[in-house]
Amino acid sequence: LDDAERLRALFETVRELKRGGLVLALHDISDGGVAIAAIEMAFASRAGLDLRLTATQSRDLVGTLFAEEPGVLLQVRDDDLSAVRRALDLGGLANLHCLFATPRDGGRIRVLDADAQVLHDFDRMELFAAWQETSHAMQHLRDDPDCAGEERASLLDESDAGLAAVVPFDPDEDVAAPYISVGARPRVAILREQGVNGQTEMAAAFMRAGFDAHDVHMSDLASGRGTLSGFSGLAACGGFSWGDVLGAGRGWATAIREQPRLAAQFAAFFANPQTFALGVCNGCQMFSALGDLVPGATHWPRFLRNRSEQFEARLSLLEVLDSPSVLLQGMAGARLPVAVAHGEGRADFASAEAAALARTCLRYVDHQGGAAERYPANPNGSPLGATGFCNDDGRVTILMPHPERVFRAVQLSWRPRAWTGDSPWLRMFRNARAWVG
Repeated sequence: LDDAERLRALFETVRELKRGGLVLALHDISDGGVAIAAIEMAFASRAGLDLRLTATQSRDLVGTLFAEEPGVLLQVRDDDLSAVRRALDLGGLANLHCLFATPRDGGRIRVLDADAQVLHDFDRMELFAAWQETSHAMQHLRDDPDCAGEERASLLDESDAGLAAVVPFDPDEDVAAPYISVGARPRVAILREQGVNGQTEMAAAFMRAGFDAHDVHMSDLASGRGTLSGFSGLAACGGFSWGDVLGAGRGWATAIREQPRLAAQFAAFFANPQTFALGVCNGCQMFSALGDLVPGATHWPRFLRNRSEQFEARLSLLEVLDSPSVLLQGMAGARLPVAVAHGEGRADFASAEAAALARTCLRYVDHQGGAAERYPANPNGSPLGATGFCNDDGRVTILMPHPERVFRAVQLSWRPRAWTGDSPWLRMFRNARAWVG
């Protein structure tokens, strides 16, 4: 780095270009050089690429392609190229930029000299397989080897188009609006235990839908400072209850079972036909372990360690199934990306009959829309991708993924461009408000 001010100028110029919508993608060149940055961008885009060298660059091929220097590779539209060049010049970066690569159809990555003669021609998927091999070898040793193999197969499958959303309802329709307009804000208890960390976004989602959210800690209920009576809804949040060292939410459930007054309070809330409940992640695991207290939840599974043997934090694709769940009404058939974050999410049923009778309301799906059975489309190994369940009358819903973390479109790491305000997952919380009335 000969001139630190140039790096600062580059940062500020790129920031302004990004604000103006002139940068489509960016990759630094300091790890492997500009050729590796370009090839990695081609991997991500599943596109071919021509690397076009000047006469000077062609004479120092290794230095040009692989020098690990401070710098960036920007992808811009052809129509914006002149404007980007002007901005770089005005930023004090004249003569420090050049057109280096051009995307192309097909799966070839080529290196061309100044006369457009092909110096090297590679198959993109062969390069990708070599690039990914080290990660696969580490994963094969560290994680479940079958999952490692399934993930490598999915990465090398060019027919896998990745995430794609299907929304059979209008996500901008506020089904709760008629009830919110009267000014009433029903009370919902946002329940947490030691180690739970998802209460803030859960409260925000319910408040956005027209509820009055109250922070309720288990110690409040155990000491008698608080009670579940007077709440229309109960949401048990996710995180790491008791550090997850007592099993998947079972420590939380045990703390309730071991105190008869608490167990009776939860049983009364679940039995009240005027109330609803939502359990997410640790809350899902805890409600499942209290299944005998929930009317119509006889066939709920327990949740065991992920098949991958790893904590899974990723964006996965869910399908909403037709079910009695009051939270998912009008959403059946939707395929939506959702945040996943759990180490023990594999649904384990007491029997095949229980699995068939359980009211499954959410399942992981693959890129073709089928029930996901292979990793990583199915991140935990649950049979047929099942990851959300409700009781017989639909008032109690449990699920492992985190819709409360993506109720705004901006919270999603990937989303269709048309999603700009609320995401379709807000419908869950609006459904709850409409059901309360």
